[in-house]
Amino acid sequence: MDRFELRRLDYSLSEDHVAVQGAYQQFFKTHCPIETVRAAELSGFDKNLWERLCAMGATTMALPESAGGDGATLVDLTLVAEEIGRSLAPVPWIDHVCAARLLHRLGASRERISAVANGEQIAGLDARIDPGPGVRLVPTGSIADHVIIRDGDQIAGLSFDTRPAKVDNIGRLPMAWVDPDAAGSRTVLGEGPEALATYSRALDEWRLLTAAALVGLVEETMTIAAEFAKNRYTLGVPISTLQGISHPLANMAITVQGGRNLVRRAAWFLENEPDERPELAPSAFVFMAEEATRAATMAVHIQGGLGVSAEAAATAYLVRARGWPLAGGDPGTTAQRIADIVTARESALAAARI
Repeated sequence: MDRFELRRLDYSLSEDHVAVQGAYQQFFKTHCPIETVRAAELSGFDKNLWERLCAMGATTMALPESAGGDGATLVDLTLVAEEIGRSLAPVPWIDHVCAARLLHRLGASRERISAVANGEQIAGLDARIDPGPGVRLVPTGSIADHVIIRDGDQIAGLSFDTRPAKVDNIGRLPMAWVDPDAAGSRTVLGEGPEALATYSRALDEWRLLTAAALVGLVEETMTIAAEFAKNRYTLGVPISTLQGISHPLANMAITVQGGRNLVRRAAWFLENEPDERPELAPSAFVFMAEEATRAATMAVHIQGGLGVSAEAAATAYLVRARGWPLAGGDPGTTAQRIADIVTARESALAAARI
């Protein structure tokens, strides 16, 4: 993939991209069946799966070679995130790699980054765009060794002698309330406008990778629904031939392809020209946050009474389609940020024409 392919709306993958995608697809297919997902619901985390994933290089790939990583691009990372969503893998990979990249950009010590890069220590961050002071809900708060937060004009790293208790949540995440005042240690990683902008970049990456995970989630729940519809008969014909079933399935396919294209385009711009189209990453997140819930709900409806049972795979996908976008706070706040970006740009263009 040359530098300008995604700028030209060419979303095809190179041979290297296809190899990365295939490797992680096979990894999760082998090591993360739905039984593994179910078994980890109480804690939201499967340590064995996490260690296997780290051993494969999924955490080091996100960092540049200068920081001891493999220098993967954001497009590469979206491919891994998509497979995490497809398998509902109970691992904190998205939060971890975003926090690790943030630590590197803020100039954290090589020792701190090294422990995080290989996954020995888990890093998390407060994914909300508009964090207030005091206690906040962090997506990986119950398992993270380091939590990065924005506190006023400072970016701070927290660690706890005793990890906060997990709180129940619809996304089955290792979420916890984090109180900065209760932290065992607090390190100022950066402060001022530049540090805040760096943190904002990390939040954009978090939303981008979450959107990619939702693409994989929707594609898999569409596959589950389609297989059911092809093998379920009424009046002697498969229900998949009925417009009330086939048209919603087609809408899911459109969501998958549209969301995937938007994610990859956003990833390219965020990596190469972050100031050119800053609204793309949050737009991908808002689009998939809305459409994933709609698609997963329809997948449950297609399966009727079987779909709403607690044992059905479709239900596992539905609750995560609803819960994962909420880990970063109200998606409406992200939509407001998109509006602010576009309004500011159009106002500047209008002023320049006067």
